Amino acid sequence: MSATAAEPLLSIRDLKVHFATDDGMIRAVDGVSIDVGRKETVCVVGESGCGKTVTAMTVLKLIAMPPGRIAGGQILWQGRDLVPLKGDAMRPIRAKEIAIVFQEPMTSLNPVYTVGEQIAEVVRQQEGLGKRAAMDRAKEMLSLVHIPNATRRANDYPHQFSGGMRQRVMIAMALSCNPQLLIADEPTTALDVTIQAQILDLLAEMKERLGMAVMLITHAMGVVAEVAQRVVVMYAGKVVEEAPVRELFGNPRHPYTQGLIRSIPRLDLAATQRQRLEAIPGTVPNLLHPPVGCRFAARCRFATDACTAAEPPLREVAPGHKVACIL
Repeated sequence: MSATAAEPLLSIRDLKVHFATDDGMIRAVDGVSIDVGRKETVCVVGESGCGKTVTAMTVLKLIAMPPGRIAGGQILWQGRDLVPLKGDAMRPIRAKEIAIVFQEPMTSLNPVYTVGEQIAEVVRQQEGLGKRAAMDRAKEMLSLVHIPNATRRANDYPHQFSGGMRQRVMIAMALSCNPQLLIADEPTTALDVTIQAQILDLLAEMKERLGMAVMLITHAMGVVAEVAQRVVVMYAGKVVEEAPVRELFGNPRHPYTQGLIRSIPRLDLAATQRQRLEAIPGTVPNLLHPPVGCRFAARCRFATDACTAAEPPLREVAPGHKVACIL
């Protein structure tokens, strides 16, 4: 494999994103490094407030600045650092090279335009197509994501679609310019289990058909097990573990990852023995004043004095498996 082919498509290096508030500076993302290879699916997992969405939004420079700011690090897109780029320079990259599906389909679409018009607008801006050609592309994309009667439904408004269908429209919009990377920010939020499975199957189908990479943001470990090739676990603004999906589920090293996996219902044991779901005690630390040392130490049953003395580095403990824990 050539050096160019071996390079990751997206390489986030020691990214730090801070938000100014009346109470002080919140370090929402504090030294995160994530690589996404070509045609790879990488899942970023962690409980709410750990910095997953901020990391994803920062890649496309979609956070409000101010109050937010990129305090350090690099976002290397095919070797080019996106951090110094301003709005006009980022516009050709958004949608055409990197697309995003937001986590709330109910509010991500404009209620006063038809779904066809909204998809066509993206195509006109990024591909330079005329109005009719752009609308034809919009109808084609709606058909591609399995919306029945796509030609007719392109003239419908968002309120005329169910939650699952709106998410399909969002995916169609994101894929309308054939991006190389799709960032899916909790695309199954607020959908019932059956529709969640359909959306995940759709993402996998689109990935194979278009040959793109996927960075999937989620807090559902069941989703991770089904779709990911590699998993990055975040906690309190930091990466605490990274591993191939089979390695992570077969041999989780960080106590936080172990806690997340123990909280998954075991359907294979439900018929033979009663089990209580385990909950991780305590709460996420206040990122206005993050604790010294390991940020998970206050909730960890294995914590020692050494855990609060210094921050454990993220180190490789097996091929492709990294963990930030002194144990």
